[in-house]
Order: sequence, then structure tokens, then C-alpha cells
Amino acid sequence: MWLLRSTALQIVIIVVTLVCVELVLRVADFRDLRIIPEQYRLPYDHDPELGWYPIPNKPTGLGDRTNSFGLRDIELVDDNRPTILFVGDSFVYGNGVKASERFSDLLRQQLPAFRIVNAGVAAYGTDQEYLLLRRLWPRIKPSVVVLIVCVDNDHEDNSTNSRHGHTLKPYLAQVGDQWQFRGLPVPRSHRWYYDNNALAQHSAVVRLAIEAYHYLRYSSVTVPDPTNQLVAMMRQFAEQRGAKFLLGLQHDDPALEPFLIAQKIPYARFDGAATIPNDDHWSPAGHATVAARLKALFAAENVLGPPVTRP
Repeated sequence: MWLLRSTALQIVIIVVTLVCVELVLRVADFRDLRIIPEQYRLPYDHDPELGWYPIPNKPTGLGDRTNSFGLRDIELVDDNRPTILFVGDSFVYGNGVKASERFSDLLRQQLPAFRIVNAGVAAYGTDQEYLLLRRLWPRIKPSVVVLIVCVDNDHEDNSTNSRHGHTLKPYLAQVGDQWQFRGLPVPRSHRWYYDNNALAQHSAVVRLAIEAYHYLRYSSVTVPDPTNQLVAMMRQFAEQRGAKFLLGLQHDDPALEPFLIAQKIPYARFDGAATIPNDDHWSPAGHATVAARLKALFAAENVLGPPVTRP
């Protein structure tokens, strides 16, 4: 009886403690422990190579859907037109604007002789964009690849395996005289379990336990910034397959521009492109500015073909 009473008391203490912790966590409402309603989430799922990837044919929460490739873009149709492929993060994805307002969709209207493909994935680093380019290439086979660099965070994204609340991703590191992608396969993030585990969806204590385990099990890794190497690898990959490689910069980039100039990589800067109020992403007017500067870059690099001499 003494053992039963003691065990029962311990169980009661544990239950009461957990209930109290649950109440405290709910009142505190820590951001990292919140459940994001499905209608507000980016339509992504875990990907062991890329970390996360858009779900095909899924509503985006911005009034449109991803296509069968998982891209926030129109459905791709094979034709004989040369293809311009844009890769990048949320600036290419078009956070905060309608799909029709993005620079890629504006260029699609202005350059009907080309097939325009928007392969922007929000929160990606250049390392993930390089791996995505390799994955998409056999299905898209672009004639021109344009990498859009988010200067504000891409260098940081590329220097670690952990971003956005310790969500894990692949990263490029130099091992001896070799460059290798590390962190593969990428483990599922704690938020994946939040969204796919019934207990986690209803208990902040369970979410706290998942988060604690995730931090303890998978440590953060930081490496010297490999952005220049990633740009060189992307350029080499594209040019070896007969495509032009161009680059766009969100604004001036003292760390990357000397490398671009030395390597003679054509690029355009988008300084002054208007942004959404209280947000760093481009507004519709900003996307129009980006489209105009990209068209100027295309003309300078003969992407659009030689000028037509009219009689």
C-alpha cells in the first residue's frame, strides 16, 4: 500500500507539473512553439536533399497554387522557345505580392519569344538553389539561368546548416582540397512534427520536448562563407550544358561583386527597387523595376538576340 500511495503521489505530481507547464507555455505563447494554421503555411514538405520543397498542386495561401513541379508558377508546357530559368529565394517566389505582379510574370508578357520559369523557393540559400537547379535541369533544360541573390541573408544562409528556428538544411564545406555538400540526408525539422503529430498539435509541452530533442540531437554547424564557390559551381554547371549564366543582386554586395567582376559573370543590381511597407520584399512597383533592369541585362548580354535592322 505504501508503494502504491507513493507511486500514485508521484504520478499526480508529474501530471500537475505538466499541466502547469502547459498553461505557462500557452500564456507565454513562445513564437517557436506556435502552431501555424495550414492556410498560412508555405505549401512545403520535408525533402531529404533540399531540406524542404514545395508540394505540387497545393494552394499557396496567396490566392494561387503550385504547379506539378511544386513551383509557384504557371504549368510548364514543352515548346520550342528558349527557356529563361530564375532561381532564388522569397524575392523570386514573390512574398507579399500576387503571382501576376512578379518580375518573372511581367517578363513573360514582355518577352513572348521565351519560356519563363520561376523556380523561387522561399527561405532557400544559394546552396539549396544550386541543388534545385541540378534537380530541375533534366525537366526544364534552360537556355539561360538567372540566379537572384538576396544580399541581406544569403551569405548567412550559405554558412550554416541551421536556419529559421533550427530548421536544418544542406551546406557546402571545404574538406581538404575538395568541396562537399554535408548534412545529407537532411533530418525532418521540429516543425514537421508539429504539423504531422496529433499530440504536438494539441500540446505545447510536447512541442517543447520535440524542440529540445531537435536542438540536442542536431547541433548547429557554421562554415566559412561559401557563396563565391556556389556561384562558380552554378555557373559551371549551366555553361557546361550550353546555357548562359547571369546574376541579379538585391542591392550592392561588397563580398560578392569583386568576385563577379574578376570572373566576368554578368550581373544587374536592383538598388532602389520599391519594397512592401514594413517588409523588405519587393512591392509590385519594385518587381517592375527588377523586370526592367533584367531586360537591360539581357539586351547587354545578347540574350534577346541581335538587334533587328529595319529597312
